[in-house]
Amino acid sequence: MGFFDKLKKINIFSTLAHLGSELNDDFYDELEESLILADTGMDVTLELVAELRRRVRTEGIKTLEEARACMCRVIADAMNVGDGALDLSTTPSVVLFIGVNGVGKTTTIGKIGAQLRHQGKKVLFCAADTFRAAAAEQLTIWAERAGVDIVKQHEGADPAAVVFDATSAARARRSDVVLVDTAGRLHNKQNLMNELNKISRVVDRELPGCARETLLVLDATTGQNGLIQAKQFQQAAGITGIVLTKLDGTAKGGIAIAIAKELGVPVKYAGVGEGIDDLKPFNAADFAQALI
Repeated sequence: MGFFDKLKKINIFSTLAHLGSELNDDFYDELEESLILADTGMDVTLELVAELRRRVRTEGIKTLEEARACMCRVIADAMNVGDGALDLSTTPSVVLFIGVNGVGKTTTIGKIGAQLRHQGKKVLFCAADTFRAAAAEQLTIWAERAGVDIVKQHEGADPAAVVFDATSAARARRSDVVLVDTAGRLHNKQNLMNELNKISRVVDRELPGCARETLLVLDATTGQNGLIQAKQFQQAAGITGIVLTKLDGTAKGGIAIAIAKELGVPVKYAGVGEGIDDLKPFNAADFAQALI
C-alpha cells in the first residue's frame, strides 16, 4: 500500500466518467468544480485546468485516462516549487517549527527526530515553547521515545534563552541537527515576529553560517483557513517549507496544492496518521496520483 493510500478518496476523475470519453467543456467545468470542492482554491484551480487544456491540445491527448495522467503531472509540476529535502548541510543544522496550537507541531518534531535518529543523525530537541503548559513535558516524552537529547527550561522562560542553551549543548555534544519547538500562537503577530527574530539572532550569533530551516506545521483539515494561516506566518516569520498533518482526515487534500502554488514554498513532509511512520517526506507525484 502506498503512503498516500490513507488519503480519503476524492476520485476526481471517477466522478467525471459519466460524461463519457470526450474532453469537452462539460468535462473541464466539472473538473474545476471537483478541484474547488477539494479546497484547491479558485485561482489555483483555474491555473491548473488551463494548463491541462494546453497540454491536452499540444500533446494530442484524447482519452480520460490520458487526461488523468496528464493532470497528475500538472499538479506535481505545480507543487515542485523548491527543494523538498531538509537542508542539514552543516553540523549542527537548525530546524525551527512554527504554527498555531493543535496542529501537531510537537508530535511532528518527535516523529522527524525519530526518523533522523534512525538515519544515524545525532539529534537534539529544543523545548522553546515555554508558553503552553506541559509543552516541554510532551516533547520530553518524544525525546525519550526517539532516543534523543533535549534541552528545556521552566514554563514561562525566555524562548531565546532556551535556544541559546540548545546551541551551546549542540556544539558541546557535536549534534548534527537541533529541532526547535516554538510557541503556537498567532493572535498577536508582532509578538510572534519579535520572538522568532530574537531566536534567529541567537542562532546567527551562536552558530554563524549554519544551515537553517523554518517549517510551518499546518492541519490539512482546516482547508482554506490553513492557507490564510500560512500567509500570515510567511509575513511574520518567513518559512522554508510546510509540514501538512492530518491529510488522512480530510477529503480536502487540494489545500496542499494551493499552499505550494500560492506561497511558492514546498511541502516537505506530510502526515497521514498517528504512527511514527505516518509522517514522511512529501512526494508530489505520489500525492497527485492519490488525489486524482
